[in-house]
Amino acid sequence: MKVLVINAGSSSLKYQLYDMTNEKVLANGRVERIGMDSSIVTHEKVGKTEVRSVSEILEHTMAVRRVLDMLVNPKTGVIESISEIDAVGHRVVHGGEAFKQSVLVTPEVKLEIRKLFDLAPLHNPAHMMGITAVEANLPDVPQVLVFDTAFHQTMPREAYLYAIPMVLYRRHKVRRYGFHGTSHAYVSEQAAAFLKQPLETLKMVSCHIGNGASCTAIKDGQSIDTSMGMTPLEGLMMGTRSGDLDPAVVPFVMNKEDLSVSEVNSMLNKHSGLQAISGLSSDMREITEAMSEGDKNAKLAFDMYAYRVRKYIGAYAAAMNGIDTLVFTAGVGENSSVLRKAVCDGLTFLGIELDEARNNERRKDTRIISADSSRVKVLVVPTNEELLIARDTYSIVKQQQKRQASTSQSES
Repeated sequence: MKVLVINAGSSSLKYQLYDMTNEKVLANGRVERIGMDSSIVTHEKVGKTEVRSVSEILEHTMAVRRVLDMLVNPKTGVIESISEIDAVGHRVVHGGEAFKQSVLVTPEVKLEIRKLFDLAPLHNPAHMMGITAVEANLPDVPQVLVFDTAFHQTMPREAYLYAIPMVLYRRHKVRRYGFHGTSHAYVSEQAAAFLKQPLETLKMVSCHIGNGASCTAIKDGQSIDTSMGMTPLEGLMMGTRSGDLDPAVVPFVMNKEDLSVSEVNSMLNKHSGLQAISGLSSDMREITEAMSEGDKNAKLAFDMYAYRVRKYIGAYAAAMNGIDTLVFTAGVGENSSVLRKAVCDGLTFLGIELDEARNNERRKDTRIISADSSRVKVLVVPTNEELLIARDTYSIVKQQQKRQASTSQSES
């Protein structure tokens, strides 16, 4: 089975085509600046040189058509016909309370996604455009939705409810949902497999540390708490997001600076975090380089960032009454040995000891970076959200095919 994985944004579309017989990526790419006459298509047939073209792509249906053209093109393609695409899997940011697992696209599911537009106004409408675009180009191909929030639907009420009037939860579903769930699910499974231990026996904290960042407490194989909230703004300090702050800061700053709701929202999401404190960059690589050269603001930004990651790990160890596995993943988590050391050096009370040589190794595989004497296993696990989406899509479509075959047999 070949599965096309799509991540549709409001003006972009990323894709990967998988052959699920061996879970190999055949091709990948992205379409940028959708809606403009200078849209950019970047496509790579795995093992070949990346190709790039600029043309007019006015909407998502045209973008998907361009992707399919690239996949069957004699020079850039990896399949002879689009009929070889057996299923399409979509990343969807927000599933609300309606979706606790990945689902096959149906009219009822699409209706529910539309109901969630208010919870993710920047993302879910774009995902819907992606779904509709695939329907227009591949009308008979089943589609599966994989939700960033689904993994966190196992959180207990005491973890996901806010201490505000319950009427706001009943009317508007104001609560913690959490994000990066696909990544946390994938790396927790990989870590357990690497350690040759059942995931259900581990008390794990997974740290997805990238430009966006979140920590998740995983106990008995389930998410019991996570740092992002109703939106991805809550929790850790991030590249351009503030993370946790006193809610009273918002009306105070609005009054003092005469800011509108949209302006303060932009400030907290796009002009805060590492960017704001360092005054330099939202990129941890640039922050650490400037810090090594004596930049005090970069040092402050780094210290604040590491401190908050460390604080959440400690909190989640308390929430689980212990911790035996700590996982770092995503761009910063996988690549910044300096950050991992800064975080772990302050967690020795939990029994965490890093092995400096292991931590400093430049590798791309799953590995242990803790010392042999460490009571807690510390791992670096490269994330692969697209592969998990492909796996869920494959599994759900296979189940549907079996049900259809069983129904046909019983009717005959």
